[in-house]
Amino acid sequence: MVTFELVQALAVAKSRQDVPAALDLLHPDMTLETPAFGTTAKGRAENEKALKRFFATFPDYDVTLDGHVSDGATLVCWGTARMTMTGDRFGVVPHGGRAELPVFIQFTFADGLIASERFFFDLSALCAQSGVSTDAVRRKVFGS
Repeated sequence: MVTFELVQALAVAKSRQDVPAALDLLHPDMTLETPAFGTTAKGRAENEKALKRFFATFPDYDVTLDGHVSDGATLVCWGTARMTMTGDRFGVVPHGGRAELPVFIQFTFADGLIASERFFFDLSALCAQSGVSTDAVRRKVFGS
């Protein structure tokens, strides 16, 4: 079953940086992909680690979902993420400004829980709004 309500609950939990509440909505075999960072987390332990790392880098992360569409098996949402890059995770020092980015998120479901999430945003826009070099971040993230 595909439910926007489940995805909205995940958005609220993540906007509060509430990792336990977010994990409660995820299938044990959950796969989280973030192509902009080249990361994939599989299973509960990896997803917990990925969320904690993300919130350490973006401690004020907040997302609003403005719309969604479903084909019965997959749900795609779009909205806006607001977040401030902190620390030196990407090998750069951000200026502390808050970024505001359009996001697109694709979900699948299993056993009444979220089975997969693909989180899309423009890395260049995040870097520009954070005052860091996209090339430097790409080198750190992708090694090229």
